[in-house]
Amino acid sequence: MSKIKAIIIDDEERARRVLKNMLNEFCKDVEVIDSSSNVPDGVLAINNLKPDVVFLDIEMPNYSGFELLGFFRDVDFEIVFVTAYSQYAIQAFEVSAVDYLLKPVQVEQLENAIQKVKDKINISSMQDRLDTLKVNLSGSQIQKIAVPVSDGLVFVKTEDISHINADGSYSKIYLADGTDMLVSKKLKYFEEMLEGKGNFYRVHRSHLVNLSFVRKYNRHQGQVELENDHKVNVSREGKSAFEDTLAEFHG
Repeated sequence: MSKIKAIIIDDEERARRVLKNMLNEFCKDVEVIDSSSNVPDGVLAINNLKPDVVFLDIEMPNYSGFELLGFFRDVDFEIVFVTAYSQYAIQAFEVSAVDYLLKPVQVEQLENAIQKVKDKINISSMQDRLDTLKVNLSGSQIQKIAVPVSDGLVFVKTEDISHINADGSYSKIYLADGTDMLVSKKLKYFEEMLEGKGNFYRVHRSHLVNLSFVRKYNRHQGQVELENDHKVNVSREGKSAFEDTLAEFHG
């Protein structure tokens, strides 16, 4: 494989220099072909040099890193955000399958990000992932998740998910239209992504439920009946907390 061509866009000269040196030393298959201190110069460099990946700071004067995206009709390069941004935004990046580095950048973080870039090149449309990122950042709640499948990513609206069940090292996602998806991620992955960010609640060690789909709750049986006729058990030790959450949700 030929070297991955990279451009760095960051208003801090020292940050650009440090990241370039780290890439040169620890990521031998990456070639930094240019760096810019602002978005307009970065856009020109991207158009002229056609990089594979852009390392993009978010908080810059005049234009933010996010605004760079508006200069392109189609985004045909990978983006790794380099940021000290809020935790919510970082979670949005993860949900959208957009890579990020936290400042100060650590070697292991950088190496992992480069591996993710390699994995994603030619697998999934960067434009789709960025569209999802924009949607997620435009509201207070995550609205879509990127679900990894064998040939790339499937983008699913969270409002279409009725529940997610643990299946060993996998999870099964049940959708409103009656279909389901088996995904090679543990339930904990989806719990951390979704719980507290909308209508999702982990009622059992094996079940994550969208409260919007709850049709009936049987307190005596400790069981939830969903709009798609599925029945999900509620853990005995978690019943009280779930009942409080359910009452508040429908209150």
